[in-house]
Amino acid sequence: MSTDVLTDHQAEHEDHDLHHEKMKGIKRWLYTTNHKDIGTLYLWFSFIMFLTGGALAMVIRMELFQPGLQIVEPDFFNQLTTVHGLIMVFGAIMPAFVGLANWMLPMMIGAPDMALPRLNNWSFWILPFAFAILLSSFFMESGAPNFGWTFYAPLSTTYSNGSTAFFVFAVHIMGISSIMGAINIVVTIMNLRAPGMTYMKMPLFVWTFFITAYLLIAVMPVLAGVVTMVLTDTYFGTSFFSAAGGGDPVMFQHIFWFFGHPEVYIMILPAFGVVSTTIPTFSRKKLFGYSSMVYATSSIALLSFIVWAHHMFTTGMPLAGELFFMYCTMLIAVPTGVKVFNWMATMWRGSLSFETPMLFSIAFVILFTIGGFSGLMLAMTPVDFQYHDTYFVVAHFHYVLVTGSLFSIYAGAYYWLPKWTGHMFNDTLSKWHFWCSLISVNVLFFPMHFLGLAGMPRRIPDYALQFADFNKIVSIGGFAFGLSQLIFLVIVIKCIRGGEKAPAKPWDGAEGLEWTVPSPAPYHTFSTPPKID
Repeated sequence: MSTDVLTDHQAEHEDHDLHHEKMKGIKRWLYTTNHKDIGTLYLWFSFIMFLTGGALAMVIRMELFQPGLQIVEPDFFNQLTTVHGLIMVFGAIMPAFVGLANWMLPMMIGAPDMALPRLNNWSFWILPFAFAILLSSFFMESGAPNFGWTFYAPLSTTYSNGSTAFFVFAVHIMGISSIMGAINIVVTIMNLRAPGMTYMKMPLFVWTFFITAYLLIAVMPVLAGVVTMVLTDTYFGTSFFSAAGGGDPVMFQHIFWFFGHPEVYIMILPAFGVVSTTIPTFSRKKLFGYSSMVYATSSIALLSFIVWAHHMFTTGMPLAGELFFMYCTMLIAVPTGVKVFNWMATMWRGSLSFETPMLFSIAFVILFTIGGFSGLMLAMTPVDFQYHDTYFVVAHFHYVLVTGSLFSIYAGAYYWLPKWTGHMFNDTLSKWHFWCSLISVNVLFFPMHFLGLAGMPRRIPDYALQFADFNKIVSIGGFAFGLSQLIFLVIVIKCIRGGEKAPAKPWDGAEGLEWTVPSPAPYHTFSTPPKID
């Protein structure tokens, strides 16, 4: 891009900013096309959804505190698990990462704004409506969707309650939002990089979002297709998934998991980008093996398309199919191992300091690795027959998504809060938030491995007496973890309202290292710390 074009863009961007300053109150947030405002909206929305989904999870853990039915009916329990899953995946984790991308990506590549600002505004503002539709189904006569967040047919077709159409409509809107956001990220990275910023000079944070956006564009239409087939099977007499009409319920699983497995990586690849930004900063070293990290991330994304049926080992596929999916799944451990090695090598002999973003990042590396190891166990076909549909699976994906995705979001939020608000956050409170979250999350999810190995099935409101003690411990961990997140809310509100003024380089000197470091090319990048002689 020529310098003249860039100057025009910057002038246009300044006009935008002046226009936004004139708009006050709610109007400013409704009409904003400013990437920072939209990033802020995404982050607040995802946090509200996180607390909502967490509230549902706490009701689930209250029910499972002891054997027998206590506070909710089995059908309502199924509604809670379904909506909890959908909210956490589509309402909390994904929008939080899109919020981080909106805020930081244009600045990291030297762009004046996102490439398609109006589309950016629209892709956010349709989200609250999607979740309003989903949550409103709790207040309908038929109740919320009760077939699990994976909505397997025939549970979601023949045996579903009356809210299936609302669920399908909500999922379509979420999908449209994701596709528009992803297109925006790809177009911005490809067209608005500053002069001199080649692809292999982009910060790793940018790379991970670039790859994630391609994954979203590839798989969200598949989800749209499968929910439409569920809709027509339920209301229009088709038989895509009904054996009685010549369809196949197992085909549903193939289509769903062809979306569902890349979706898992959509929620973890951006986390890799955040951690690859924070760890070098607080280690005072350049990221070890930059190009290998780029190739590893790309490999993970490509492999994610050919492993979907490892969710389906118990459906009776041919032995050759089971072997293929088992080996491909195990292969993903290789690029993931490269990434973990590189983060450890970055910290090795670095001048480490342990501010809150670094604490969350280190916890991410260790606990995400535990999630990776349990994933490797689930990848083995013969063993998966025992683990399948038990609490071992619940433990595995929560280690990946809570101590993985969520902890990285916290690392990024603490890292950039001074940049976003102009104030430093309360260090003592943030350390309390970290340690309370770290301890309680392990009390919550680690015993689930043993429950699963002992054979406790997932998604049930009642269980045999031998699982009672561990479930009590798990529930106590769940309540503690849920309440710990309120500390973060207090920290953010205090940080926005005031506090110690953030210096130009908040992580500089003894306390850390700056974000913005001049580099040889005519642009600044947020994630390349200078060389320390």
